[in-house]
Amino acid sequence: MIQSSADETPPQGEATTAAVVPIERDGSQSIDRAMALLNLVSAQSRVGMPLRELVAQSGLKQPTVHRLLGALTRARLIEQDPQSKRYHLGIESYVLGTLAAERFGAHRIAVGSVVRLAHQSEDTAFLTVRRGDYAVCIHREEGAYPVRAQVLTIGDCHPLGVGAGAIALLAALDDDEVEQTLSANAASYREHYPSITPEGLWALVRETRERGYSMHRGLVHPGSWGLGIVFHDESGTPAGALSIGAIESRMGEDRQQKLVRMLQSEVRNIETRLKQRSDARPADASVTAVRAGRRAK
Repeated sequence: MIQSSADETPPQGEATTAAVVPIERDGSQSIDRAMALLNLVSAQSRVGMPLRELVAQSGLKQPTVHRLLGALTRARLIEQDPQSKRYHLGIESYVLGTLAAERFGAHRIAVGSVVRLAHQSEDTAFLTVRRGDYAVCIHREEGAYPVRAQVLTIGDCHPLGVGAGAIALLAALDDDEVEQTLSANAASYREHYPSITPEGLWALVRETRERGYSMHRGLVHPGSWGLGIVFHDESGTPAGALSIGAIESRMGEDRQQKLVRMLQSEVRNIETRLKQRSDARPADASVTAVRAGRRAK
């Protein structure tokens, strides 16, 4: 929930407040609130967020939310479906995300691994990244096996712990972060995932850390199982998770180990390439500095 300031004023007083409060403070507060609303929309962008939910989850007054949504819409960071009236991410969010991925994202590097996993396993492979207390599926590749489990689609956003990749990402946090995440998502687990409990997730976290990979046993959709492993960036920070989803009959113990070896191989591949990308950056910076020095002469 967005923290609302103690001096939140009624809608009719907002213009007066803006004239009295210094621009820096008021502008910063508005930006913070607008970005928090953008985060709420992004968490449910596939199905959309109605105005009433944004008001309830943000803790802000409806006129304030409406005004900030208008600014985000004009910037094309969000858009409102004309029929459902729900808010979704806009085209500018896509453009900015694509540009940022060139520097920060693992998608371009990891997508080849997802394709290979789907081809080798003949099941469905996924790339999942953490976004706060949530996990977002950013790539999905289907294998050739004709029977598929009920699994993630691109853009799906679930609390950490819901799905094989999301369990792996949760287990990569330290214990305090795990506890904070479970507490923050408690209401969502109860409402949308009744078979998932904090105690059960703690058990999965311990199991994942012990095994080195996560195991999702039909917690959301009976018969839909999955395996997941986190990969780290050059600094050792968890950057995302690779996972494979399949129907339960294709997840026998022997095949599990085969799939785990596939995942481990691709994780090593991604981490190697991320390190190579990192190692190349200082060299590029040095070349730029030398060239700049030559021009100065």
